[in-house]
Amino acid sequence: MSVLIMVVAGVLAGWAGRRLLGGLRRGAVVPAGWCEVGVSVAWGVIALRGMPWWWIAVPLLLAWGGVLLGVCDLRVHRLPDALTLPAYPVTAALLVLAAWHRPEVAVGSVAGLALFGGTYLLVRLVAPSAMGGGDVKLAGVLGAAVGAVSVPAVVGVVAAAAALTLLGALSRPAGAVAHGPAMVVPSWLVTLFWP
Repeated sequence: MSVLIMVVAGVLAGWAGRRLLGGLRRGAVVPAGWCEVGVSVAWGVIALRGMPWWWIAVPLLLAWGGVLLGVCDLRVHRLPDALTLPAYPVTAALLVLAAWHRPEVAVGSVAGLALFGGTYLLVRLVAPSAMGGGDVKLAGVLGAAVGAVSVPAVVGVVAAAAALTLLGALSRPAGAVAHGPAMVVPSWLVTLFWP
C-alpha cells in the first residue's frame, strides 16, 4: 500500500478522531494537529513496514485508538469508555480474521487479555489510587492484540509500560500520571513487527 495514501488517510482519521474526542461526554478538546500528526506518522510507518492484509488492521486500529486515548489521557487524565469498550468487539473481530490464517492467535489473544488485563486489574484492586478503571479496560484490549503475537511479549509489554509510567511519574512528581501512552506504545510496536 502506498505510504502517501496511508499518511493522507492517517491525517483524515486523526482529524475525525480529534473531532470524536471533542464530542464525547467524557472526552477532551485536543489542539489541532495532535491526532492528525500522530495517526498519520504511525500509519505511514505501518505502510513502510508492509504486512499481510489479514493483520494490517490490528496495528492500524491500535495506532488510531492509541493516539486518541493517549492524547486524551495526557490532556485530562482519563480513558473514556466510549473508546475503550467498543475496542473489545472490534479487536476480537480482527483477531478472529487473523486466527483463520494463524490458528495460534486465538489462544494467545485470550491468554494475553487475561495476563495484561489481570495484572492491571490486580494493581487497581490492591492500590486503587495507582491507576484508573480506564487503564484496566485498555489493558485487556492491548493484551489480546499483543498476546496474538506472543504471550511472552505480553510480559515484556507490561514491564515496558511500568518502566515508561515510572519515567513519566519521575518527570511529573506532582499530579496524575497518564498510563495510557506507556501502555499503547510498546503494544503497538509488538503488533507492528509481526508477522
